[in-house]
Amino acid sequence: MDLQLLPTLHALLQENSVTRAAERLGTSPAAVSRTLARLRRAVGDPLLVRAGQTMVPTPRALELRDQVGAVLRDCEQLFRPSAPFRTAELDRTFILQASDVLLAGLAGPLTDRLRAAAPRVDLVFLPESVEDGPALRQGRVDVELGVLDHLDPETCTEPLARLSLVGVARAGHPLFDGPLDARRFAATDHIGISRRGKRLGPIDRALSGLGLRRRVAVVVPSHMSAMQLARDTDLVALTLDGWLRDTTDALGLRTFPIPLDLPPLDLGMAWHPRHSADPAHRWFRAQVKAVGPGEGCP
Repeated sequence: MDLQLLPTLHALLQENSVTRAAERLGTSPAAVSRTLARLRRAVGDPLLVRAGQTMVPTPRALELRDQVGAVLRDCEQLFRPSAPFRTAELDRTFILQASDVLLAGLAGPLTDRLRAAAPRVDLVFLPESVEDGPALRQGRVDVELGVLDHLDPETCTEPLARLSLVGVARAGHPLFDGPLDARRFAATDHIGISRRGKRLGPIDRALSGLGLRRRVAVVVPSHMSAMQLARDTDLVALTLDGWLRDTTDALGLRTFPIPLDLPPLDLGMAWHPRHSADPAHRWFRAQVKAVGPGEGCP
């Protein structure tokens, strides 16, 4: 049955008159008569019949009267605009996925912002997925931060920052005793950072182009463990330029430019388009952007 017939059926059952139903609907009696004929065929009942100068409902019409009204009210509720978004009343859990080096810098500030503005919002931090699976598409993650090179084609993205890699070592490391060039950099033992145990990457390709090779003496799965290891050894690690300054200082580490021509890292924020028009999700993305990598990195 064509649902567009329901308003006319409702008006007819309320007015028991084609003319008054037409006035109520703002249309012509002829149009209402045509619709009544369609309704009679659809329902298999005359609905309204002549009784002298008036029309009276059939028993079937009386059965339908309240049901049709309820259906129309439900339809109106269905298409009514949603209630205004109020941050303080938001009761929701957001899931954010990022590498440990990003989480270490933004987890605290982001948690503070959410607790101040929306105290009933909960936050779940997830590490980078080992499988690089479609977590956004599957709804297991609300927002992903990082180098966005493995996303599904429909994913929405927003650039956040372009940061360079820098080296990091303990403050008393021999590297700081003199000028640093590619040869001295390659001669130092390094810490590799890989969730899969990979030993080679862009640095090795850049060194190879200069006829140099480094030794990756240790591979760890996270940036934070690499920084802690660099604190306690003469191994050199990597970090993001300008990110986690307080943590670097607290660990007694110093950063230094890598003497190689390396491309910067483009960091961004990604989410599934199902959330693009959701005001609560838009608000959450704005909070993430406010504390994420970019100008004024922590």
